[in-house]
Amino acid sequence: MGRHEESPALARSLGFRHAWTEETLPDLPFDAVVDASNAGHLPALALEVVQPAGRVVYIGISGDRSTIDTRTLLLKDVTAVGVLSASPALDATIAAYAGGAVDPRPLVAATVGLDRVGAVLAGERIEGAGPGPKTHVDPRTV
Repeated sequence: MGRHEESPALARSLGFRHAWTEETLPDLPFDAVVDASNAGHLPALALEVVQPAGRVVYIGISGDRSTIDTRTLLLKDVTAVGVLSASPALDATIAAYAGGAVDPRPLVAATVGLDRVGAVLAGERIEGAGPGPKTHVDPRTV
């Protein structure tokens, strides 16, 4: 799910058939939801849209406080799991990149030097950046 239509459009261009914004999210039965966002209100939405006896995995973390209604969690018999560490999958991820099984290039909008990190963290979009959501930092350049 993307904030703006550009995000689901990018996902569809990469082969994902089901990609939406919050406004276009259909009323479908979701057996599982993975919340990888940093939006404070989306953990509650994930719990709302998952089916009874479903599973919600929270891997995103918001800069602001985010809450869920534990009554909903209990009454829907939902399993909720939080995962903060990517370390268990790091070796497999590196191997997938190195072996060519995963091509991260469509996700990288731009690569910047250390001199641009502040602007990127402040939300500035790099001129000439591609459609991908990621900006890489190359510490070898200034």
